[in-house]
Amino acid sequence: MNEELYACVRAAEFPAQASLRLRPELRQRACVVMEGLPPLEQVCARNELARRLGAEYGMTRVEVETFPNLAALARSQDQEAAARAVLLECAGSFSPRVEDSSEDGIFCCVLDIAGTEKLFGPPERLARTLLDRIARLGIAASIAVSRNFHAAAVMAAGLAPGQPIGVIPAGQEREVLAPISLSVLNLTEEQADTFASWGISTLGMLAALPGKELIARLGQEGQRLRQLARGERPHLFQPVEPPFALAERMELDAPVELLDSLLFVVAAMLDQLILRAQARILALAEVTVTLKLDGGGTYARTVRPALPSNEKQLWIKLLHLDLEAHPPSAAIVGIALTAEPGKTGKVQLGLFSPELPEPSRLDVTLARIRALVGDGNCGRAVLEDTHAPDAFRMEPFALPSSERRADAAPSHARLAMRRLRPAVRTFVAMDRERPASFAFQDRRYTVEHAYGPWASSGEWWNQSLWCMEEWDVVARAQDGSLLCCSIAHDPACDRWEVAALYD
Repeated sequence: MNEELYACVRAAEFPAQASLRLRPELRQRACVVMEGLPPLEQVCARNELARRLGAEYGMTRVEVETFPNLAALARSQDQEAAARAVLLECAGSFSPRVEDSSEDGIFCCVLDIAGTEKLFGPPERLARTLLDRIARLGIAASIAVSRNFHAAAVMAAGLAPGQPIGVIPAGQEREVLAPISLSVLNLTEEQADTFASWGISTLGMLAALPGKELIARLGQEGQRLRQLARGERPHLFQPVEPPFALAERMELDAPVELLDSLLFVVAAMLDQLILRAQARILALAEVTVTLKLDGGGTYARTVRPALPSNEKQLWIKLLHLDLEAHPPSAAIVGIALTAEPGKTGKVQLGLFSPELPEPSRLDVTLARIRALVGDGNCGRAVLEDTHAPDAFRMEPFALPSSERRADAAPSHARLAMRRLRPAVRTFVAMDRERPASFAFQDRRYTVEHAYGPWASSGEWWNQSLWCMEEWDVVARAQDGSLLCCSIAHDPACDRWEVAALYD
């Protein structure tokens, strides 16, 4: 049976990191996150540059504005929830057992990595790989590995900024945790004053205190703190099962009306969606952009190419053309991007087969055509389930599966009908209630065989009332040329038309 082994992932200043994750242009600037309603906003998080600049928690907006190069962002719970889901999803790709121990302003999760050595190597290598994966998501974190759940969490909180990874050897939890400051235990103000009056400032000092005397003075809470300092606190692991959902959200600092500015934000969100899909060997099959409009309301558009793709420029171009053809009615204050995953396309060509054009070129071309002629005028024609003449609808192009293509293969040759649009008016001579002759394209044809009539009528409850009698005829001209066609009669206005030709 494998011994217990845990890896704790901790991301401090999480409101600031969640806000800057999709804003690469602000990562090199000092930034703070403001919480609350104006004019009582206060700083609740900051990045490292803001800390060096002197920004402190609890500063008001007036105090923040006194700093020359300090950017202030509004706190967004939606962005933090999306970032937390992304990190839990990333952790879940390394272990199926993940517990979320996040607090307000801090993301923290613990992975049960016992038995994963054959997949990811020793704990140091797993921690390095996980840290690199998290960094690609735009989050700076620290990772600690220990055989004790709480020891890993305490170690992750006490790691220095230049040392993002720490591994506690088995049986050395007390020695490794000893130099860490007592502040990592989230003491209450009363507990902090008590330990300060005793001269206790590190975990090693707390661990050296006698247990019974500490309980007598601080109660059972003292016993809990002593166990945490010694790395001996037991824990019942409570794993969570985060759902896999390709979604990103972002609140804009100011309303945006220009499409180019919007696409700059969408590009950063697409980077994250593609990165997460590639981690599961998937591709983006469909992307839906939901825009939060100024003044309330939302506006959503969906783009779906013929094949799933992880090509960022393709998705940007398709979204650009779609939003350009269907612009929102107001300025945009928030963006949500969701994607449906699909399998990556695999095409195997022969050694001497000619190179095929890229499917993405067809998708972009069709998007440009739809922008010119309209969504309902580009695609493939699908017959409606009705006898009405010329009843069809347009659907987007889609590649059928191999089984569907095999079933749809015709077993024998069939006649091709060519519809005449518009139908050609004609005069038909009747004989014994059957067509005998008619004129078409300055020729007179004598009917040799006539099949029908095929009567069709319906939708009497609609304004588009239709009632037709169709005949399939084989006719011959005076010069001997043969014509196979379909002629239609409208009894309502006693009008004859040549509706279609048969090849």
